[in-house]
Amino acid sequence: MTDDSVPLALDELSWIDVAAHLARDPRLLIPVGALEQHGAHLPLGSNVLLGRRFCLDLSREFGVLRAPTFHFGVNVKTERAYAGTASLGQKTLHRALNELLDAWEGHGVTEFILVTAHRHDPHLEALASLVTTGARVRVVDVWDVPIHDLLDGQETAEHAGEAETSLMLHLYPDLVRMDRARDFQLAPDEFRRYMRGGMPAPPPGGSGCVGRPTLATAEKGVLLYQRILEGIRRAVFLRPDEDSDTL
Repeated sequence: MTDDSVPLALDELSWIDVAAHLARDPRLLIPVGALEQHGAHLPLGSNVLLGRRFCLDLSREFGVLRAPTFHFGVNVKTERAYAGTASLGQKTLHRALNELLDAWEGHGVTEFILVTAHRHDPHLEALASLVTTGARVRVVDVWDVPIHDLLDGQETAEHAGEAETSLMLHLYPDLVRMDRARDFQLAPDEFRRYMRGGMPAPPPGGSGCVGRPTLATAEKGVLLYQRILEGIRRAVFLRPDEDSDTL
């Protein structure tokens, strides 16, 4: 455990303090989000907010430095359907993060832990294929933790559905508009195509949500957050020598 009075955000420390910390613990947490539609009821930055919150709590618990949140990811193509949504290309995200990791590795980081709450295949592929000279790269997709037993109507992955909305109700209730929540479901094979970018942009009939957000509650969000956080703790921080570099 770390002293809460000690700042662990990279951008809040001097370079001298960063160097001293890395000499003791050469790990770096990097939250990687995305700016995209999450229905009419959730903010565009839901993936940013969730990834940052997980990293904040992990940083405090394990005393690991935390990089500034990388706000942009690779999104499902939406053309001009949703105002404010902005996406990077897969190669662009890959190159940008490679350059950042290269700089930080030169300062002594030996292990990068990238945490993302954005489950789009090209986005995850960009993270999974990052290259360093010698530092270890671990990619954590928070949705890889089994959670469906905590939900009433979500059996497979969704976008802005019951699980994601419940987490936001727990962590950022002031940013959630449940009066605007509308359920919209795709068949499992259609959703897989959507996640790979193979569906029309956007899926006809939806409002940027795929799932059943009307089933979400803050109480479910508490259980979900605890489950996911514990899954990351056990996989990445309590068993640091395991071979797998993904959760």
